[in-house]
Amino acid sequence: MHALYDVAAPAKLNLFLHVTARRADNYHALQSVFMLIDWCDTLHFERRSDGRISREDLEGTLPEDDLIIRAAHALQLASGCPLGVHIGVVKRIPEQAGMGGGSSDAATTLLALNRLWQLGLTRSELMALAAPLGADVPFFLGGENAWVAGIGEQLTALTGAARIPQQRFVVVKPTAGLATPAIFSRLSAPDYFGNATISGFAADHFGFGRNDLQSIAEVLCPEISKTLLWLESLGLRGRMTGSGSAVFAALPHDVELPAPPGAWQIKVCDNLMVHPLAGWASG
Repeated sequence: MHALYDVAAPAKLNLFLHVTARRADNYHALQSVFMLIDWCDTLHFERRSDGRISREDLEGTLPEDDLIIRAAHALQLASGCPLGVHIGVVKRIPEQAGMGGGSSDAATTLLALNRLWQLGLTRSELMALAAPLGADVPFFLGGENAWVAGIGEQLTALTGAARIPQQRFVVVKPTAGLATPAIFSRLSAPDYFGNATISGFAADHFGFGRNDLQSIAEVLCPEISKTLLWLESLGLRGRMTGSGSAVFAALPHDVELPAPPGAWQIKVCDNLMVHPLAGWASG
C-alpha cells in the first residue's frame, strides 16, 4: 500500500458540557456527550521510504507543528517504523470553534498511518499515544459517540435508550474564535454544574444539561450571543459546543434557514452513528 486518499476527519459537537471539579493538577474534570457530525476535514497520505514526515496545506493555512505532525512523529517513534509520509490536508472544520478539528485530524492520522505503514497496532495501543496529544483525541480514536468524563480519557459507549437518534443540525461559527485556555482560566466553582447521569441524558438527548463554559465565552466573544439570538428568532434552541465559539441547534426538516447576518460560517449537518474509520483498528 503506497497511499490513502480522501480520508475523513469528522468534527464533533458537545451536546452538553458540565465541569464537575478542578483537579490537583489544575486540569478540570468534565462530563459531556461527544457526538460526531459530517463536517469533515480531508487528509491524503502518501508513503515515503526516506523516513521523513512532511505536510502540505492544500487549502488554508496550518501551523508548522500542528497535531497532525505531532501524531505522525509519535507513532513513528513508538513503533520504530522506518517509513515516512507526505500528508495533504484540506481543512474544512473551523478553528477555535469547539468542534475538535485538530484532535480529529490527529486521530485520523494515527489510524491512517497504522494502516499505511502496516503496523497492525490495536486501538488500545493507539490510545496510549492519543491522550498526550490532546484531551479530545481519544474520543475521535474511539470510533463512536460517547459519554465522556475525566479530562476526556474516560469514554462510555451510548447504548440502548442513551443511543443518540439520527438528527439534522445547523452549526454556526461566528467570525471570532476562542482559545480554550482563555475560557478555563476564568472558570470558578460557582460555574460548575455538578454530576449528571447517562439515564438523565437519555431522557432528553438534545435538551439535557447545559454548557458550563457558555456564559464565560459570551462575555469574551459577544458574537456568540448574537448567533444564539439568531437561532432563537428562528424558533431553534441553540447551545455552544465545547469552549466555543461555534453554536448549534437541532434543525427540524420543515425549517428553512434564511441567510445568516454577517460573515458567519453556517452548515447543516447530520450526526454520524460511527466514525468513518471505525473499522481501521481492532481491540
